[in-house]
Amino acid sequence: MKAVRSARIDTLRGIAVFGILLVNVWGFTYGSGLSRYGMIGEHAALADKLVVFLVAAFAEQKFYPIFAFLFGASFALQTGGRRAAGAQRDDIRMTYLRRVTWLLGCGLLHGTLLWFGDILTVYAVCGFWLATQTGRRLADIAVALRWVVALNVAVTLFMAYITYVLMTLTPDAVAWGVGEGARAHAVYSQGTLIEIAHERLADFWSNLANAAFFVPKVALLFLMGVFSVRLGWLTHPQRHRALWRKVLLAALWVGVPLNLWWGWAALRDAVDPMTGAPLAAFVSMLLEVAGPLQAAGYVAALMCASEPVVATLAQGFAAVGRMALTNYLMQSVLCDLLLQGAGFGLGAVLSHGALVGVSVLIMIGQVLLSRWWMRRHRHGPVETLWRRFTGSSTLWQEQSPQ
Repeated sequence: MKAVRSARIDTLRGIAVFGILLVNVWGFTYGSGLSRYGMIGEHAALADKLVVFLVAAFAEQKFYPIFAFLFGASFALQTGGRRAAGAQRDDIRMTYLRRVTWLLGCGLLHGTLLWFGDILTVYAVCGFWLATQTGRRLADIAVALRWVVALNVAVTLFMAYITYVLMTLTPDAVAWGVGEGARAHAVYSQGTLIEIAHERLADFWSNLANAAFFVPKVALLFLMGVFSVRLGWLTHPQRHRALWRKVLLAALWVGVPLNLWWGWAALRDAVDPMTGAPLAAFVSMLLEVAGPLQAAGYVAALMCASEPVVATLAQGFAAVGRMALTNYLMQSVLCDLLLQGAGFGLGAVLSHGALVGVSVLIMIGQVLLSRWWMRRHRHGPVETLWRRFTGSSTLWQEQSPQ
């Protein structure tokens, strides 16, 4: 049976690419300190305060869950569920392992050379585990899901302790953190190529060390993506509108209020860390659940949208989603070039509002470039390289069965 692309999935991925940029752009300028948004002070312009609030409330921890969810969905689409068995299943598994091996190498290069917050490395590590689920019955995957949920509960309990520690930091410790944030900002926005490379490498390895607490969440999102395909939630959303409406209502009534609270707490922390840090630490714990819940609401909204609405959104975002890996890596190149000291160093002089303005300009450029490219090619540039290594369709360009 012939497979065709899903406009909803491509559009969802394209939107997530841009959401990721809104969150990542701060790290290219301010580093990996406790306060993602740096310090803006009481007398900052209203536009600067507004963008911190809006990005924190509606973007932070909302879009990487969508990517992880789609990664798991891609796995289910590419491995064909339970349709393959024996030698054919082994061939499918080996092909998938080549894909995640390529992704791991790409992620390590990306993290060390361009962006310390690289997510591809974590996805690849989880992908090696996910490959063990190839060809398994849904009931068996449900057993794995229960173990992953239990692991997430254990990690959450540990993170609750870390949250308590952060809430009880002494003023001297908070002041030290503020000073470290200012130092990192100076290095990234004004440093030399060598200084920035040294800082990035240190931040990347620190990020990998912390990934031990992040991997269980990604694994859970992967499995939810697998279930969404195997049960038809994602591939046939019109048959599951009741489910998606329930998800959307949960996001609106629970996710939105909690995320608005986080936006306010993040803004307070950016304005005055000495008084805002304890509240930000507490609410950030709630964000571990509230962020993915709101992400689920974004997915549900698109699944419930009418065909004309999806078609309109697809005109701007589907091509971006079809070459999402290329666009993700391109964002890192552009942010390094525009914002950091080894490039144009705009991160040292731009306000918070202007940083978001730069992000919007990058988005517009990527929409135009992606539409131009996809009219002439079947796959994005990086996706084409991936295909040559793995010999088949890529994780970022899965197809949806009819």
